Amino acid sequence: MEWETVSLEWNDSIATVTVDRPEALNALNVETLEALAEAIAAAEAGDARVLVLAGAGDDAFIAGADIKYMKDLSTPEAQAWGELGHDVADALEQFPGATVAAVDGYAFGGGCEMAMACDFRIASESALIGNTEIDLGIIPGWGGTQRLPRLVGEETAKRMIFLGERLDAETAAAEGLFGEVVSDDEVDNRIEEFAAELASKPAVALKAAKQAIEQRHGTGGLDYEKRAFAGLFGTHDQREGMKAFVEDRTPEFE
Repeated sequence: MEWETVSLEWNDSIATVTVDRPEALNALNVETLEALAEAIAAAEAGDARVLVLAGAGDDAFIAGADIKYMKDLSTPEAQAWGELGHDVADALEQFPGATVAAVDGYAFGGGCEMAMACDFRIASESALIGNTEIDLGIIPGWGGTQRLPRLVGEETAKRMIFLGERLDAETAAAEGLFGEVVSDDEVDNRIEEFAAELASKPAVALKAAKQAIEQRHGTGGLDYEKRAFAGLFGTHDQREGMKAFVEDRTPEFE
């Protein structure tokens, strides 16, 4: 299968799925999310032991969701948009093999959420990550309110979500959001090495271990997040926040 904004490459049992919109900092629109879902499904159908999620270009992993698309969504449209993002994040989280986010560059909003849905996050020294949705008048809508506190603890998660704080790579690693930070020159080699090490482990046991660990997470919080995210669309602050972003100015919230 081929897609315009996503690629799928194989190296033995390792599948690398790359978001390929470098001119838009790999921002996620409907077409790209749908392609991501298909690529992840193709990797699963191909019995990938490891899936690596990456972004094309030198500047971004995934800079976020496409705000030009989001800014005028109605609540029902935002509900469908949120469901689509959740479906992709859930597919990463539930992937039978191990998943690795190769965070090289910006990972904001939806990009941060996709990274958190992976089992492992390896970052370059220049990486920046954050759930920045508050400045758009909304909340994380693809799992961030649930996955972020599990990784960094409640207070750090609230600082990131309430204030839109962006963490550099070393700070994110210290908080538990990144498992490793590697120099920009070496990050690709390290991810290849790490993926190969994972792929060498017994696949059935690895799958069982992943499923056992995930049993501790319920779905109630994710369901609430979907409703709350969609319900913010159409409010003054959501319209103003996203319009200000597109116009490159400071928003005037109520």
